[in-house]
Amino acid sequence: MARRITILGSTGSIGESTLDLIRRAAPGEFQIAALTANTNSEALAAQAIEFSAEFVAIADAKAGADLRARLAGTSVNIGVGEEALIEAGQRPAEFTMAAIIGAAGLKPTLAAVDQGNHVGLANKECLVCAGDLFMQRVAKSGAKLLPVDSEHNAIFQVLETEQPKGVRRLILTASGGPFLDPDRDLAAVTLADALKHPTWTMGSKITIDSATLMNKGLELIEASYLFERPSSEIDVVIHPQSIIHSMVEYIDGSVLAQLGSPDMRTPIAYALGWPKRMETPVERLDLTKLSGLTFFEPNTERFPALRLARDALMAGGQGPNVLNAANEVAVAEFLQNRIAFTDISDVVARTLAVMAKNADFAARSDTVEGIVNMDMRTRVTAHSLIHTL
Repeated sequence: MARRITILGSTGSIGESTLDLIRRAAPGEFQIAALTANTNSEALAAQAIEFSAEFVAIADAKAGADLRARLAGTSVNIGVGEEALIEAGQRPAEFTMAAIIGAAGLKPTLAAVDQGNHVGLANKECLVCAGDLFMQRVAKSGAKLLPVDSEHNAIFQVLETEQPKGVRRLILTASGGPFLDPDRDLAAVTLADALKHPTWTMGSKITIDSATLMNKGLELIEASYLFERPSSEIDVVIHPQSIIHSMVEYIDGSVLAQLGSPDMRTPIAYALGWPKRMETPVERLDLTKLSGLTFFEPNTERFPALRLARDALMAGGQGPNVLNAANEVAVAEFLQNRIAFTDISDVVARTLAVMAKNADFAARSDTVEGIVNMDMRTRVTAHSLIHTL
């Protein structure tokens, strides 16, 4: 019987890679229950037709009208708006890929978690914004959370084969992005410069986060919730070759790592096929052709985003949620060429400082409404601070 699959965020890079693997699978192995997108109605309609999707949802109302026109005459059910995205998450499916970028993915992903099935988590913001609440819902529903970020997937693979009780620390690897040259003037960085990632092909928002190292900061927070480890037991090292995707150090001195070519289809396949492994078309790793593997500490003075993320995690409460919201605002402004590259971390730092004065900043929120409210207030604050730059 075909496995029913939902992909939240099917037109992004993770969604497209997931569909690529499904396309290559044996006929009848998978059935697409639901697909969603933000605004890309053309790509969503094409996917729905190719994979005979039962339901599609799009967030943007204007794009929804175009989607209905493109799917006129088909049997595909169509939904528009946030409630439709949540409905997609609620549809019966054995596996849901949660790949909606940013805080917008929280409600649809929680809807999928509440079904108690397998959830491939590619949206790190769910845990950054609502880690305590999210993991409570996972525990309550009995859902199997399968991390898709290459770093967390690597750690997950190690811990699945080894006893986690003897772990001393988790070591997240970071490519370091395009600006590893210490002589590079970051104040002069252009949008085109920042979008040129040296090893990974990703969406624009994640690519900018990688350039500032905020992506690694968000992953640090995510790892803390996924693997129940404090900040002090999670380290980050720069590894430009992106061959070792992360490591686990044990109390006996052993360090276990997962290696592979920098292709997101590997961790996606691990989650999609779990508990079995599935064939992928990724380039096989030939160690004899590697010129070397290098590692060094991140420079948090030059790239303060990583330090800000660790501080937010240690502050607890709504700190990570505020960090994420401020970063989303700042990155969006940079993508529109309205602020400089170095302004991104500055906006986040200043927003955190302002929001920390709120009485509810340090309090853990156990409701989606409380989390969303803090997110919205943070965005207003971040925008107001940008206007003073």
